[in-house]
Amino acid sequence: MGKEGFRRDEIGGKTLGLVGIGNIGKEVAKRATALGMTVLAYDPYVKEAEYVKLVSLDELLAQADYISLHLPKTKESANMIDKAQFEKMKTGVRLINCARGGIVNEDALYEALSSGKVAGAAIDVYAVEPPTEWKLAKLDNVVCSPHIGAQTKEAQGRVAAEVADILIEFAKK
Repeated sequence: MGKEGFRRDEIGGKTLGLVGIGNIGKEVAKRATALGMTVLAYDPYVKEAEYVKLVSLDELLAQADYISLHLPKTKESANMIDKAQFEKMKTGVRLINCARGGIVNEDALYEALSSGKVAGAAIDVYAVEPPTEWKLAKLDNVVCSPHIGAQTKEAQGRVAAEVADILIEFAKK
């Protein structure tokens, strides 16, 4: 394959939609802005946030070139991204779910990826964990990995320090 086979899109000048703007979402927004992206965010519990324009979920779905999920799985967020939401998205959108499995309906995602509505997806969380159905992983436009964000040496050091601080505070009581 020649170098043409590696041609991809730049993210500068594109729009990132963040669903959930808690601690991780805020950090993603800061980095995306530094890379030249416009950042939209939807979070019904947040009234203002740096680096983002808060919008409705429908506005985010319609305008974003990339959508990244950063929210817990609750009764409200279960299957939040389903066939109807994929239909509202731009053709060629890319979806990232590193939040929780079950927020995205995997059958609807498979259909959207297969049709080209969604150009690509990166996922590290699944409706059933460990996954029993691997049809998403078999698609060429999907990157799957285990959910291991806290498995770096640095993150493990922070967790150990936090546990030590909690134990020290408990012992003082």
